[in-house]
Amino acid sequence: MDILLDTHTFLWWVTDDPQLSVPVRTLIANPANTIYFSVISAWEIVIKQQSGKLTLPEAAATYIPACLNANRFMTQAVGLKHVLKIASLPDYHRDPFDSIAC
Repeated sequence: MDILLDTHTFLWWVTDDPQLSVPVRTLIANPANTIYFSVISAWEIVIKQQSGKLTLPEAAATYIPACLNANRFMTQAVGLKHVLKIASLPDYHRDPFDSIAC
């Protein structure tokens, strides 16, 4: 199964945060699944770290790639077709990062 992590799920996984549910942990840990991390989530993390809303143990430019490598997560690029798809999605999120990560 292909799984796209949202920003919080990625951060909770790499920090072993108890807010991440057992079913989600099981999906991520399953070696049969391919786990993807959107470059939009990386962008969100960088912005939040720069604004002081998120504290990381090191610069996002170092932290994110290290976490991706350690967990064997794949990156998911965003193209024009992804951005244009937003117009057809229900308005579930007020956060634009959540919309584009879909």
